Amino acid sequence: MLLSDYAFGSIRVDGREYRGDLIVYPDRVDPGWWRQQGHRLEPEDLPQLLHQPPRLLVIGTGFTGCMAVPAKTVAVFEAKGTEVIVSKTVEAVAAFNRLQRQGKEPVAALHLTC
Repeated sequence: MLLSDYAFGSIRVDGREYRGDLIVYPDRVDPGWWRQQGHRLEPEDLPQLLHQPPRLLVIGTGFTGCMAVPAKTVAVFEAKGTEVIVSKTVEAVAAFNRLQRQGKEPVAALHLTC
């Protein structure tokens, strides 16, 4: 998967445009991702990842970084053996692409606005 052309509210994944928050797996995209508390990420907002934790999880907190990621959320995934990277979405996109080029298989949970 290649992430490109990120701008407030939109991103391209392998050339296809998405206009809403999404989760990008090594082999697919789940569009329309949302959290119970919109701008706060709780572990329960990523049920599939709780069930099958990835080795690398890149979290994009939005254009200006408004989505909060509590330490508890990071700790839950780290306890499952997942390395977690949290940053503004533009930086998360760059990290995801870099990790892909390194042959790793990151999963990205990306908030595209705010």
